[in-house]
Formats: sequence, C-alpha cells, structure tokens
Amino acid sequence: MKTLTVVLIGAGSASFGRGAIVDLLSAEDLKGFQLDLRLVDVNETALERMFRFAEKVKQELASSAILSRSTDRTRLLEGADYVVVSVSVNRWQLWEKDFYVPAVYGFRHVNGENGGPGGAFHTLRSLKLVVPIVKDMERLCPNALLINFTNPESRVILAVSKLSKIRAVGLCHGVYHTLNGLSAALSVPRPDLDITIAGINHFHWVMAIRNSRTGEDLLPEFNRRMARSDCGFDTATRQMYDLFGHLTYPSRSHPCEYVPFGHQIAGPAILDWGIGAVARNLRDTASDLRYERDGGKNQPSYELWSLEQAEKLEKAAGGDRATLRELIAPTEELMVNIIADIELDRRRKEVSVNVPNTTKAIENLREDVIVELPAMVDRKGIDPIHIGRLPEGLAGICQLQACIQNLLVEAYVTGSKHALFQAIAVDPVVDNLPNARAMMEHMLRLEAEYLPELR
Repeated sequence: MKTLTVVLIGAGSASFGRGAIVDLLSAEDLKGFQLDLRLVDVNETALERMFRFAEKVKQELASSAILSRSTDRTRLLEGADYVVVSVSVNRWQLWEKDFYVPAVYGFRHVNGENGGPGGAFHTLRSLKLVVPIVKDMERLCPNALLINFTNPESRVILAVSKLSKIRAVGLCHGVYHTLNGLSAALSVPRPDLDITIAGINHFHWVMAIRNSRTGEDLLPEFNRRMARSDCGFDTATRQMYDLFGHLTYPSRSHPCEYVPFGHQIAGPAILDWGIGAVARNLRDTASDLRYERDGGKNQPSYELWSLEQAEKLEKAAGGDRATLRELIAPTEELMVNIIADIELDRRRKEVSVNVPNTTKAIENLREDVIVELPAMVDRKGIDPIHIGRLPEGLAGICQLQACIQNLLVEAYVTGSKHALFQAIAVDPVVDNLPNARAMMEHMLRLEAEYLPELR
C-alpha cells in the first residue's frame, strides 16, 4: 500500500484545519493509500486541540491514518507529497485595519481583503508567511504539490510561481456559491450542472452552462430567466450581470473589490462579515448570534464564529461524541479531488483552479496572470481547459489586477516602497495620490510587525 504524505500548515485554524482533517480522513477515494497526515501550526494551543480532534475523528471513522504534529514545519515537511497551506496572523484585527484605515483616508472600498488598498497590505503579510514555507519545501520536499488556500489567492500563487519551481495550485470554494445560485435560478439540481468559469479569483464569470446528464445548453434559458427577474441574486451581482452580460461569483463582497464602482453598488460589504469590534457590539459573545455564510439577517462577527468553533472543537476533542458528529461533516473544498485525480490518474475535470495562464488558456490575458478556470487533472498534473477570449471589459479589469499582482510581488521581493505605492496608486479604488501616500505610510507604521521591511 502506497503511503500518501500530506502536511497541513495552519492546521490549528478552526475552519481550515477541521475541514481538511475531516475531508482527508473520510475520503473514500484515498482508502487505498496509507495516509500520513502531519499537522503544523505555530499556535501550540490550537495545534494540540486540533491534533486531539484529529485523533477522535480517526477513531470515529475507523481510519488507519498516521497522525503527527509539530510547531516546526521543517520537522514534518521532508518527504511530503502534498503541502496544504492556509495561514494568517491576527486575521480579524488586521483585517479591520485593512478596511477602516484606508476608509479614513477617503477610499471607498468594499472588503479590504483581496482588492483595494487593504488588499495590498493583506498580500504583503501573506507573502511574508507563505514564501518562507515554499523555500523550505524546495529543500525538504521539492517534488510536492503546494495546495494553497491563503488569500489573496491570486497574488500568493503568482509569488510562488515567480519565486520558486515548486508546483502549486490555488483552490477556492467560491465556485460553489456560483453553482448554488445557478441551481436555484434554473431549478436544476446542482449535481446536474456542468459549468465553465473564467477570470481571476473572486472575479470569475460563467462562460457556459450545460446539463451534465442531457448535454443541453442551459445558458440561453438562464439569460431568459435573468431578463424576467433577478433570480434571487443580490443587487450588486445583478448590476454586474447587466453590465458585462455574464454571471459572476454571486456575492456583493468579493467581485466588487476589483471595480471602481464597487462601493457604489455594494456598499461596505465587510460589515456583513462583522469583522472586528467596530462592526459589532463589544458585549456580544459567540452564543449571541446566528451564523450565515455571506450576508443576511443576524449576520455575525466571523471572529466570534471562530471562537465558537474552537469551543466546539475542544468539546469534540475531549470526547463529546454529539459535538464530534456535528463537526465531522466533509466540506466542499477541492483538495481531496485534486489529490485523488493525481494519485489515481483520473484525468477528470475540476470546476475551478487558480494557476498561471502560461498555456494561454485565456487568450487575451497575459501569461503571468493567475487565472481561475476549470482544469483536467491527472498524474501529469493540472492542465487548464482552453477558454478562448474573455469579453473585452472583463479582460481589461483582469489585466489591471495582473499589473497590481506583479507590483506587489516586486515590492515583496525587492523591499520597494515605491513598487507598493504604484500598486496602490493604480488600484481602481484609489483616486487621490496624496491621501494614498499618507495612508500607505500610516499602514506601514501600524502593521510594521507583520509586513516585510520596505525602503
């Protein structure tokens, strides 16, 4: 029996760690392998909690997996086949700064996470964490595949592709929001939908829709239904559809980060996520709120949601079987699919990956932009499906984001404050250079502990 070694870095995360552990230990497609699952996190308390949780999941599922953990990734990376990464530091507190500080300087962005001025600082923090991991992989497991979940996804994968020969793919569950929206709009079960998306992460667009059972082209029917009603989509998604003629990731937060009119059609969507104390009552606790994924009444603080998840994980790790069974449901992430496609040589279509456009799968985007699109996956690796050309307006927005991606990687590699300022200045949200420079200097002081040194 072949041993399959998977290292999870950031495993203490209440969301990523739980989901990845459950997905791997429950995967029927991987039952023919001896799974060697290694957990890494710099937070020793969170790591120990997740390790004890993993042991309970292993016992509950009668898995034969080998489990280990360490706060030192170099102890566990050697010989890895797959390294799965989702890392951040002081996520909620710094996200709050990413949004509210630029807002004070007049920049009306939407989320402050993957685009806009806040997204630039999130990028640099993420690169400071991920690039050293990749350098360790070059020494200890140079043939491993890096599977990245760290945001900003496109910018992280671009840095990996430029600074290393490590094979890498970025994964995001956003496409399932798109599938859910299409399923409801068309009254077709989601498993019967075969869609083709293209664009960049959090800014993908539906190019084709087919019924996977009958082969019927469903795009004309979808467009007819959209002509009659909003099909349940939020106002921002509807306006993006009307402008560009295609459905984007149906969320008023992520796609609107990349357009200059995002705030006008979506407002400060970060408030839907309840990020930081500014967005919630300081007396709130996790049990005070109900949690919904992306907007809606009683929308929570995600920070409180994480604390609640950690409490549940502690209960499950301590032997509470009812809580364990609640937490043992697999996710919809594509990590296991990708691993199984490669190991079993399945040559199967996966609906969404983030990879460099080196094959010109999207013809009118530059080769070094990180594109989100479907791919065929087998033992040879990840082969992007040829899309053709994006509509010109969408291609233009993606090309601008490619420029920003490259400037931010340059800022990280060279320590250039000027490259960072260029990336901020050309962002579609930014319309005042003196304010942009003052904001940048403010953020560099405020987040200095977490950023690479810039000159």
